[in-house]
Amino acid sequence: MLTNAYQDARRARAYARLEFPASYYLAFRDLPALLAEHVEETEALDFGCGAGRSTRFLARLGYHVTGVDVAADMLERARLLDPGGSYHLIDDRAADPLQPVASRRFDVVLAAYPFDNIPGRAHRARLMEAIRGVLRPAGRFLLLASAPEIYTHEWATFTTAAFPENRRAGSGDVVRIVIKEGGDDRPVEDLLWLDEDYRETFRRAGLAVRAVHRPLARPDEPFEWVSEERVSPWVIYVTEVAGRR
Repeated sequence: MLTNAYQDARRARAYARLEFPASYYLAFRDLPALLAEHVEETEALDFGCGAGRSTRFLARLGYHVTGVDVAADMLERARLLDPGGSYHLIDDRAADPLQPVASRRFDVVLAAYPFDNIPGRAHRARLMEAIRGVLRPAGRFLLLASAPEIYTHEWATFTTAAFPENRRAGSGDVVRIVIKEGGDDRPVEDLLWLDEDYRETFRRAGLAVRAVHRPLARPDEPFEWVSEERVSPWVIYVTEVAGRR
């Protein structure tokens, strides 16, 4: 059975040290421009905030951010790194998974990677429905996800060389990857989700895809890229409440 690799004190300590090395830098590099293009106001929810890296990132951009996560160990690290921040523990299996913030409305909800590790199509759609429910009418849900290619290539910040079985994985199968930074070299178990899976889940949740972005590295950037200039390890979906236009 798939377990959430981030509900783990050792992983939380390592993840809190990561910040934005190489491949992770590439994931966040273009977010400011996407946010500026698609988001009108500044109330933000960081869904699956982990140790607060993406929460602090949004705050530095001028957003008023609330972070939520299912992992208490991660939130403990987030609060240590950001004592003035707003962080809440949620239960993603509860009837109202966003209960701590259910009465509020947000201009943007960012989910940086949590859906890589969330099993079940119906469960994913239910969580996205909850996210849709806290969006303002002009709000946007930005989903930053691992592209399927991340599990079959080598990267500046990740390795999958020990897991050739990843190449045979299909939609919804477990795939494994190792983060080379942070000090925890245990494999992370994720789920392989394809573009069509995400689009179907958005549809079921009442969300419409407004833009899709797959960042590629540039040779003038100060990192020793491996595959990042040829293949994007990430995909960023910008979605809105369906039928808004």
